[in-house]
Amino acid sequence: MNREKFEALVEEALLELPKEFKKLIDNLVVIVEEEASPEVYRQTGSHPLSRILGTYHGIPYTQRGPFYGNILPDRIIIYQNPIEEICTTEAEIKQRVRSVVIHEVGHYFGLSDLDMEKIEMEIRQISRKEKD
Repeated sequence: MNREKFEALVEEALLELPKEFKKLIDNLVVIVEEEASPEVYRQTGSHPLSRILGTYHGIPYTQRGPFYGNILPDRIIIYQNPIEEICTTEAEIKQRVRSVVIHEVGHYFGLSDLDMEKIEMEIRQISRKEKD
């Protein structure tokens, strides 16, 4: 998939966020890169053969105090190549991008990986029940 189309999927995922969350997002940029650098793997403690699909860098919303300001924007980075490597169709890519964007936005709001895994598991269970 070309970069423009992939970036459009990221933008679409951001637009689909519930408005009560979107109105709280401030000083945040979301960018697409091909893949995580070796430095990102070191910073996150990830195994070099693992796939990092996205990262959040910044000061979580829940930790911003009254003196928060004059700070470079937080960054969410979505990594295109690993997402495409684990997906076989464009529909899967779209769903995975949406999932990764939501996951990283969760980190923006101060949720841990464990918190996000619990939420994602609940969403999958609800989706399965709706399909049955």
